[in-house]
Amino acid sequence: MRPATSSTTSWLAAAAALTVVSAGLVAAQSAPDGENGRYSMTPIPEGVLRLDTRTGTVSTCTKNGTGWACYAVPDERTALDAEIGRLQAEVERLKGQLAAGPTVSGKIDEALPKSDPLRKPEPKVAEGERKIEIPLPSDQDVDRVMSFLEKAWRRLIDMANRVQKDVSGKI
Repeated sequence: MRPATSSTTSWLAAAAALTVVSAGLVAAQSAPDGENGRYSMTPIPEGVLRLDTRTGTVSTCTKNGTGWACYAVPDERTALDAEIGRLQAEVERLKGQLAAGPTVSGKIDEALPKSDPLRKPEPKVAEGERKIEIPLPSDQDVDRVMSFLEKAWRRLIDMANRVQKDVSGKI
């Protein structure tokens, strides 16, 4: 082996220094917590919006009389994901029930009534045909209605005549 010269020694020292600096840069890039900290802060009118870079949790921080207080912002996405999961589980359960076939879920202790007391009786049926009978008014019923209408018409005409006389007398 040859003895090291000063140019070779300086070259090796530069390479070693470059390796140490590169390793430091790589370490800094892989660990953003060491460079910027765990939280990212953004000013808002009420205080500061804080993002946790590890968990993704967002909080609002406000200053009160005793110091700063941070409260997590409700995450709608988490609630939506939970609801989607619940609905998917319910769909799978219902698919399983449907595949298993119809089942009776309970036992009836007493028999159901043969007839419904609230149901109106069916019209009389003549020889297999349904026949609805509507009773027509008698002549006496028609005479009573006509008498009533005649009296009402006469009262209306009398009232119109009185109003006309009252109006013409005032003019």
